Amino acid sequence: MKCSELIKQLNTLCPKDYAMPWDNPGLIAGDADQDIRTVYIALDATDAVVADAIEAGADFILTHHPLVFGAMKQINTDNFIGRRLVRILQNHMCCFAMHTNFDVAVMADEAASRLALTTCRVLQKTGEISIDGQNIPVGIGKVGSLEKPMTLKEYALFVKEAFRLQSVSIFGPMDTQIHTAAVCPGSGKSTIDDAAASGAQVLVTGDIGHHDGIDALAKGLTIIDAGHQGLEQIFIGYMQRYFSKNIPELKIVTEISRPPFTVI
Repeated sequence: MKCSELIKQLNTLCPKDYAMPWDNPGLIAGDADQDIRTVYIALDATDAVVADAIEAGADFILTHHPLVFGAMKQINTDNFIGRRLVRILQNHMCCFAMHTNFDVAVMADEAASRLALTTCRVLQKTGEISIDGQNIPVGIGKVGSLEKPMTLKEYALFVKEAFRLQSVSIFGPMDTQIHTAAVCPGSGKSTIDDAAASGAQVLVTGDIGHHDGIDALAKGLTIIDAGHQGLEQIFIGYMQRYFSKNIPELKIVTEISRPPFTVI
């Protein structure tokens, strides 16, 4: 399969129009005419991921987070991003990212499903799509109802189990009754006001700092911080299943789990 053909299929799954204006999804590096036989799936194109992809004989590195976000005036081995790009190109690999377009098209629904949320609606609207003449809102995250109320402590333990996490951080009284929850995989502090306005009692997300957490509580919203990677690991498993079902002729290799920090 040509790289361009694979990209066309991935853009059908997660249209680039869904991406936020500041984002940089798409073909980060590589030759669109290259033949693709092996795809390596990861959250980030780290040094370890690039090395693993080379060892696996991959032609295509598919990541959630783009390796390049802003403009680069020079691409050389003097900085870590340049070194990775040089290694990718030297080893005849393509590097492709699906970030906020994946968040909108797939991630929000997958996260809500894992958390057993029903009657879901968009948490932070970013646009609309037309389906059968109706304009349907799309966006970041979801808000939904729990099948049965839980305390904040019970729901935090449920989140840990659903995402197989070692730990979560909780802002709020453990006995708070939760019947409506919001979820935003990744860094969700920008959705705190949306979650509070939605009527949710808790926001499940990542990268919540001290002041973000106490400010959310002042707005009547508790927080379960499951970590940035903790929720976004959805990407690797989902895309592995997608390739198995839709493009079975490609060999798929997935990132070895390497948490970016250790909790002791």
